Amino acid sequence: MAVVKPFRGLRPPVSIVRDLASLPYDVMNTEEARLMAEGKECSLLHITRSEIDLHPDTDVHCEDVYEKSVSNFALWRRKGWLVQDKESHFYIYAQTMKGRTQYGIVGCASVDDYLNGIIKKHELTRPDKEQDRMIHVRVNNANIEPVFFAYPAVKQIDEIVESITSSEQPEYDFVADDGFGHRFWVVKDKQINRKIEKLFAEKVPYTYVADGHHRTAAAALVGKEKRDNNPNHKGTEEYNFFMAVHFPDDQLRIMDYNRTIRDLNGLTETEFLSRLEKGFVIKEKGTRIYRPRKLHTFSMYLSGIWYSLTARPETYDDNDPIGGLDVTILTSQVLTPILDIQDLRRSKRIDFVGGIRGLGELVRRVDTGEMKVAFSLYPVSMKQLITIADSGNIMPPKTTWFEPKLRSGLVIHLL
Repeated sequence: MAVVKPFRGLRPPVSIVRDLASLPYDVMNTEEARLMAEGKECSLLHITRSEIDLHPDTDVHCEDVYEKSVSNFALWRRKGWLVQDKESHFYIYAQTMKGRTQYGIVGCASVDDYLNGIIKKHELTRPDKEQDRMIHVRVNNANIEPVFFAYPAVKQIDEIVESITSSEQPEYDFVADDGFGHRFWVVKDKQINRKIEKLFAEKVPYTYVADGHHRTAAAALVGKEKRDNNPNHKGTEEYNFFMAVHFPDDQLRIMDYNRTIRDLNGLTETEFLSRLEKGFVIKEKGTRIYRPRKLHTFSMYLSGIWYSLTARPETYDDNDPIGGLDVTILTSQVLTPILDIQDLRRSKRIDFVGGIRGLGELVRRVDTGEMKVAFSLYPVSMKQLITIADSGNIMPPKTTWFEPKLRSGLVIHLL
């Protein structure tokens, strides 16, 4: 069963939380981070993307960047921009996007749970990205950014969350620059904190990494590293745990994760459409944006025209957790055999567009000539994600896109 425990969070004062809180480090590049932090002296990006305070030509993985992160983290605490709670708490974090709200429990997950498979993954991680975040955790001795977990919904936990959020004023309540709302409660009642911890231990057999696989791996591996280096290790030290926001699975929605391709691999448009007919029933839909409405259907944008592509039954197997995914169908029927894209992780001929950008972004990229063709996919369901994670399988690259992203800086976990 899952270990989820309260902790003494390091948090900003209410007066600066909107300016301090930031998007996760990995959803932006350095220049975008500079723009986001502009005019916000206390932005957490000075810690999570500390290269923004150095020369523009600075290598983002050099020692100077990590040293700047450490010095800024210490400065933020000296200035009182981050203050540690006197007692351990769970926290409730509510996010609102387009009228829909999801409520997560912020608590510490267990390094052992990650190593033993109680925390389940559905994506591969890249060692270089793991190493970067491991250094960041190690030098700051903290989980500065949370990871995004899902768990099978538990009625009693839902009831506790509803009781607190409906009767108490949130500690933080603000709308971020992107228009998404963020509210945050401190669970102060010790008995309630104990009850939440017990409910996870008794009712939640597994938790699932929804977003933040690299941050999760980095946090767990640094925890393991610290225990391996501690001859007096007892198992109760704070480094045995890392910060995660746990959302009930029935509140989460996965957005589409779409593909754009630079060329048709030497084919004419007529030849390309002809090759597609082997795996799909194709219908022309005109110039207005067309979105797929169910699994195994795709929309394609080519030369100003939208098409619907319905996968032929022989191209997939719904009894196979991976073979039944639309990303698998598109890869096996189009990207690999027709367009000769053999490695989705490394190919420079393909790019991936998160659904938050809308299908208009696909139109823009094709119409400007940057890309030749774009495909929109029907979103993966939480049920599919959990089935794949439970079966020990790994989803293909760039399969899931979660929104809204967690805001970093509402609370930090010290190791």
